Amino acid sequence: MVQLFHPKWEMAVRVFPVIAIIAILKIIAHYYNWEFFGLNALFAALISANIFLIGFNISGVLADFKEGEKLPAELASSIEAIADECVYVYKGKKAEAGKAGFFYCLEFTQQILDWFYKKVRTKNIMEKIAGFTNIFLPLEQYSQPSSVSRLKHEQSEIRKSVLRIHSIREVRFAASAYAAAEIISYMMITTMIFLKMDSFYENLFFTLFVSFIMVYMLLLTWMIHSLITTRNILLKRCLCIPWKTLKPALKTAAKSWNKYFILETEGLKMRGVRPPQDNLQKG
Repeated sequence: MVQLFHPKWEMAVRVFPVIAIIAILKIIAHYYNWEFFGLNALFAALISANIFLIGFNISGVLADFKEGEKLPAELASSIEAIADECVYVYKGKKAEAGKAGFFYCLEFTQQILDWFYKKVRTKNIMEKIAGFTNIFLPLEQYSQPSSVSRLKHEQSEIRKSVLRIHSIREVRFAASAYAAAEIISYMMITTMIFLKMDSFYENLFFTLFVSFIMVYMLLLTWMIHSLITTRNILLKRCLCIPWKTLKPALKTAAKSWNKYFILETEGLKMRGVRPPQDNLQKG
């Protein structure tokens, strides 16, 4: 499929139909002489104040958006570090504790992926993180004390990342400020449709120009927040949001663990244990 516009212009193209409707309403208002508002300094001050308020909202959600870019990578890195230690213990000591720890990491990875799509509650994820302690206890006799301390540190980092992601996803930044910006923008655009100026073409230009800025900035704020909260269908369409990109990253990491994790597949099937590759295909 041929792409007509660069991705950076996609949101501007979405705004144009709204601006076209405003232009039609403005022409109708001028044709029937419905322009009864006069331009004054207070009106210009309200426009400036509203744009400042919208910018304040964007700066609030943008900080969480930038932080959200690195959280999944840190989470995947911590899980892989724990799995690598389990692989080391199994390959070096042939200890069943290493095998159990590796399978626990695979199971935890799948739960994390389900949690991002809200199929699993945060409470269950926190319980699963606490369960790593039971995995580390048998590993202590096969590893150095410093290795166990490093594993506990990775466990703490996973817990910190999960809680931060939960906070970003569930807590909306200044909801009242969003509502105020939207109400003021709708009122200002409506007022500009009925605004009277000496020149109709100047009136039309400024109406469309200010309307474009307000609608564009409101849409930008809404898109960023929708991507962060993962409550909107845009999550499935925009690959820039890190929640979406975590799934292939974790699957790639799991495949790399499986590459170095030597298991007797037939022996596992006899014991009723699913091999790692089957677990990956199921996820």
